[in-house]
Amino acid sequence: MAAEVLFPRAARLWALLAFILTAALPASVAAQSKPVTILAFGDSLVAGYGLGSRDGFTAKLEAALKAKGIEARVVNAGLSGDTSAGGLARLDWALEPKPDFAIVELGGNDGLRGLDPAQTRANLDAILTKLKAKNVKVLFAGMYAPPNMGPDYGKAFNALFPELAQKHGVAFYPFFLEGVAADASLNQPDGIHPNAKGVDIIVERILPHVLKLIGR
Repeated sequence: MAAEVLFPRAARLWALLAFILTAALPASVAAQSKPVTILAFGDSLVAGYGLGSRDGFTAKLEAALKAKGIEARVVNAGLSGDTSAGGLARLDWALEPKPDFAIVELGGNDGLRGLDPAQTRANLDAILTKLKAKNVKVLFAGMYAPPNMGPDYGKAFNALFPELAQKHGVAFYPFFLEGVAADASLNQPDGIHPNAKGVDIIVERILPHVLKLIGR
C-alpha cells in the first residue's frame, strides 16, 4: 500500500518539476527549437545563376544553418536579371511562404544598367517598408556601383544602401560579394557571378549576420 501511494506521488512531483523547469526556460531557448523560414529575395546572385541546385546561395546557406543545428528553410526568391523595380513588383507574390526573416539583395543590375540611383533608392525603400509592415525582420545586403559608371554615380549609388538600412533600422551587410568580387578564381567566366567556391565564401561571411538576425 505504501509503495502504491509513494509512486503516484513521486510521479506528480516529477511532472511538477518538469513543468517548472520548462516554464523557466528563456524565450530565446524555446525559439531555437522552432523552425524558421528565411526569404532570400534578390537577383541572379541569390537565384544561383550558372550553378547546380546544390551550389547556389540559398542551398548552401540552408546547409550551413543546419550544420549549426538550426532547422531553417531558406526560400530561393532570386530572379536573374531582376532590378529593384522588378523586385518591388513581385514582392507580394514572394511573401506567400510567410517568412519569418528576409535577406534582401537587390540593386546590382540597377548599377550595371546605370539606372538613376534615386529610383533605386525609392524602390528599395518601398520594399523595406512592405517587409516591415509584414513584420518580417530583414538583413539588407548592399552593393557597389561598377567603377566604369564614374565617381559621381558611384558615390550616389553606394550611399543609398547604408542610408536606407539606417532609416529602416534593419541589419546591414555592406557588400554581398565581399571577398569574392574581382577574384577570377571565385567567379564564373563572366567575372560577375560567383562559382561554387565563391558562394562558399559568401555564405561563410554572411552567416554570422544571418545568425544574429534570427536570434541564435
